[in-house]
Amino acid sequence: MANRTDPLAKSIRGTNPQNLVEKILRTKIYQNTYWKEQCFGLTAETLVDKAMEIDHLGGTQGGNRKPTPFMCLVMKMLQIQPDKEIVVEFIKNPEYKYVRVLGAFYLRLTGTDTDVYRYLEPLYNDYRKLRLMLNDGKFTLTHVDEFIDELLTKDYSCDIALPRIKKRMTLEAIGSLEPRRSALEDDFEEEEEKDEDDQVADGLDSGGHEHDDKDYYHAQSPTRERGRDRRRDHRYRDRDYDRERDYDREYDRDRGRGRDRDRDRDRDRHRIRDEKDYGRERDRERDREGRERDRRDRRRRSHSRSRSRSRDRDRKDRDADDRRKRHHTSASPKRDESRKKKEKKAKKDDGTDHPDPEIAEQNRIRASLGLKPLKL
Repeated sequence: MANRTDPLAKSIRGTNPQNLVEKILRTKIYQNTYWKEQCFGLTAETLVDKAMEIDHLGGTQGGNRKPTPFMCLVMKMLQIQPDKEIVVEFIKNPEYKYVRVLGAFYLRLTGTDTDVYRYLEPLYNDYRKLRLMLNDGKFTLTHVDEFIDELLTKDYSCDIALPRIKKRMTLEAIGSLEPRRSALEDDFEEEEEKDEDDQVADGLDSGGHEHDDKDYYHAQSPTRERGRDRRRDHRYRDRDYDRERDYDREYDRDRGRGRDRDRDRDRDRHRIRDEKDYGRERDRERDREGRERDRRDRRRRSHSRSRSRSRDRDRKDRDADDRRKRHHTSASPKRDESRKKKEKKAKKDDGTDHPDPEIAEQNRIRASLGLKPLKL
């Protein structure tokens, strides 16, 4: 009963709100001690007190993937489904940053696309530090704006697959959202206004100087000034034409000389390259022949060694067979003779070779019983 969703809760995205958390993680949360002891019986009003006590955020940690208190409180919010006004108050809380992050995460799971962008984008201006627990149980440093950017741009956060939302440009195209205005635009506008004022002031100063120059030229004779300007233009034009013609002539001469120099350089480069290639090919061919010669010599030596080893092995085998045969032929008569002596001695000891057959039979029976033979 303690793990059931509130009967008055509405379905989120067509399913039970608790189903937004994967079943494995949901089962681990239900079995967690923090969930059983601290989250039991929480309401929308008392949930704030527990949210103010947490000092880090994260999904699961450790080898057994133990859920964090942050994830347990997210699960409790999905279970009791607080009102939208309470969640907005969580997000707008300026004092407790983990309460703000908790409300933002819950709104990202359950809110509409428009509400997600409308209430989470202002948190980009919050640069406070957050402690994030990694999966190996260690802490790392992050910030509120980084976590909000992860919620708005990523598909996975705190070991939970986030529901898909539309892109902001799509919502702007259909008229659901207004274009986003950055908090820095006011500063940029002030800078632009200041630059425009400076340009206007500079234009006024340059306009005054221009008026003085016009007054000065008005004092001169217009006809004389016009003739002087025409002569100056003709002289400058002729001088520029001569300079350009000399420059073109020098350029053509230098280009032809440079072309000849490049042709000679290419010819020498090709000749040197051919000589190097020929020498390199000759050295490579010589090395190849040397390697082939060494390979043939090694093959010949290994073949001769293997043949000599086989001859030595055959000779040793023949010598061993001969020694075995000689030993067998020489040792067999001696072995038979010693065996006969042992049998005769054994018969003599146990009395079975007695001339009297009755005594010999009794001695045989006594020997089988372990008794001493009769000596008669």
